[in-house]
Amino acid sequence: MPISREIRLVARPAGMPTAGDFELASVNVGVPADGQVLVRNLIMSVDPYMRGRMNDVKSYVPPFELGVAMQGDCIGEVVESHAAGFTTGDIVQSFFGWREYYLADATQVRKVDPAITPRSVWLGVLGVTGFTAWAGMQLVDVKAGDRVFISGAAGGVGIVAGQLAKLRGCTVIGSAGAAAKVRMLTEELGFDAAFNYRDGAVYRQLMAAAPQGIDVYFDNVGGDHLEAAISALRPFGRVAACGSISGYNDPVPGPRNMAMIIGKRLTIKGFIVSDFEPQRAAFQAEVGGLLTNGSLQSRETTLHGIEQAPAAFLSLFSGGNTGKMLVTLG
Repeated sequence: MPISREIRLVARPAGMPTAGDFELASVNVGVPADGQVLVRNLIMSVDPYMRGRMNDVKSYVPPFELGVAMQGDCIGEVVESHAAGFTTGDIVQSFFGWREYYLADATQVRKVDPAITPRSVWLGVLGVTGFTAWAGMQLVDVKAGDRVFISGAAGGVGIVAGQLAKLRGCTVIGSAGAAAKVRMLTEELGFDAAFNYRDGAVYRQLMAAAPQGIDVYFDNVGGDHLEAAISALRPFGRVAACGSISGYNDPVPGPRNMAMIIGKRLTIKGFIVSDFEPQRAAFQAEVGGLLTNGSLQSRETTLHGIEQAPAAFLSLFSGGNTGKMLVTLG
């Protein structure tokens, strides 16, 4: 019976979470029953949306329970199987992150192709992160000729969304919070323009990068970025509302220019990636092919050890990641 270390939420954060809101605990995992597998986690994902699950409020996903292991996307290796269709050594994906080992029913895990490496791409470009970017493109029908603005463009979702837009024949502008990230977007990932939102007003910098305005805004930030995008959008522009990290810890005022939505006949659509589950195979076929042939690049920031998971999560709110934030456990 392996001993597994796990991260638990022990307090509901008020504003920005702190290290004291988490604890590292050890548990006996036990042995698999019939129909179960024992899995050793190799890599886990940390994501901004998890901040919402720390509040005891109703949402599209239930809140984290206090005093039990948190949850999140992860990749692991089967170390013992009592389930048909799974053998020792299988690489599987599940939602049992934030722990080193776990028991699960066979229906709670799914095998991934071991030939696709590195395995971390199943949490990034080919995982929920990449699926979210792809879904946003589908949601607002991004097409050749569109001028697309992506906020948080150096994050896990933003990097994939920007590259997908470029591959569709769009002009792509991104915002990021550091000069090095801006250079990466334009010099390595093919963005047509990018700017550091810390250098001045977002609207001024956006219009300097896209003087003719934009057709699509992929929103990962909300706040001043959403307000700037509404002003910059051309008539009949579209917004894919993916995230609003600027207000996850402290509420921020809504855009002051909402009336423009009427006159410009704008469309703003929010979405949850699980709504697109029936299209997962189409996503994996398209994006997997782009990754394999080198048309799509991946970027990751990795910390090592389960004890680093809270720090990895907290760093998301200070721009500590470039691309997908991961924690390796193996």
